[in-house]
Parts: sequence; structure tokens; C-alpha cells
Amino acid sequence: MFVAVIAGLAGGIILGLLLDVAYPVALSFYITVGLLAALDSVFGALRAHMEGKYNTIIFLTGFICNAALAALLAWLGDKLGVPLYYAAIIVFGGRLFNNFAVIRRIVIEKYFVKKSE
Repeated sequence: MFVAVIAGLAGGIILGLLLDVAYPVALSFYITVGLLAALDSVFGALRAHMEGKYNTIIFLTGFICNAALAALLAWLGDKLGVPLYYAAIIVFGGRLFNNFAVIRRIVIEKYFVKKSE
């Protein structure tokens, strides 16, 4: 499964670099906040996998719902003239750093700290 994830990630990066995809500047807030939410879901899934708690349904629904909620907040804030996307940036950014910190600790404990037996 891990190989499939890495292959998918590599394929997505290669396609992104090879294809000339352009989007209107007006959509940049939505795309940025949606990407942040998606990254939060990916790091959360990686953390869950390393902790032995991964569930595909939870990952997929979280990925879609987080990205949709972030885009909705950005859109609603744009319509109201209030920068509601800051809420998504703070929440998803904070969770992203928290998940990364936990992943880092798991990797250090698993591969670098020798456990006394």
C-alpha cells in the first residue's frame, strides 16, 4: 500500500510539472486553502498509519470534507468581505504542524532511539 501511495504522489508531482495548468487569480484563495486542508488530511493519514489507526473511509471523507469546508469558508468570507479563510489557515496550519511533530517523534523513537531491552 505504501508503494502505491508513493507512486501516486510521484505521478501527481510529475503530471503537475509537465502539464501547463493555469487558473484565474481570483481562485487563488480557494485553491490555497483547499491545498492546506488536503495537506492536513494527508499528514493526519500518515500519522494514523504510523500509529496503527488508519482507516481509508475516515481519510477520504476527511480529505473531501476538509477541502470543501475550507473552500466554503474562503468563498463565504469573500462574499461577506470578511477574511474567513484565516480561520481555515489557522486551524489546518496548526493541525498540520501538530501532525508533523507527532510523525517526527514516532520516526525518532522507531528508528533512532535504541530501546533498552
